[in-house]
Amino acid sequence: MYIWLVSPYHTGSHQAWAEGYAHHSRHDVTLLTMAGRFWKWRMQGGAIELAAQARRLLADGPPPDVILATDMLNVPAWLGLLRDVLPARVPVALYMHENQLTYPWRPGEGRDLTYAMLNWLSQLAADRLIFNSRYHHDAWFDELPRLLKHYPDYNHLALV
Repeated sequence: MYIWLVSPYHTGSHQAWAEGYAHHSRHDVTLLTMAGRFWKWRMQGGAIELAAQARRLLADGPPPDVILATDMLNVPAWLGLLRDVLPARVPVALYMHENQLTYPWRPGEGRDLTYAMLNWLSQLAADRLIFNSRYHHDAWFDELPRLLKHYPDYNHLALV
């Protein structure tokens, strides 16, 4: 199986996980990554660079059998940027290494719900969700309804 592992924030535990997965997998794993800095910019704009990397791969070879994206990728934006070249049949699995809804913020910083919404939109666009632990899974889905209730209408709580 040919897998693209797409990770816009490639440093620390994110890098260790991605490279460990690629090294130990029995599958052919190609990493599409960006340097691990400016995390907010990676979540907002990383899809542009990673779509360009994907286009270069598609110009030289076949599409992947599956895409394994990390939680720092804006999956809907990335897929939208590739809709003319990436076959729709390629499934996307989203690996939730962490999330921006329950991740502790620095003292003095308010929580910016934009990044939690990016995680939620990416989950909705993915075909499969993978969490790094049961605790992480449960914490996300316990808090998600509270996030969605911040919005005045069309919050789609039934999708949780």
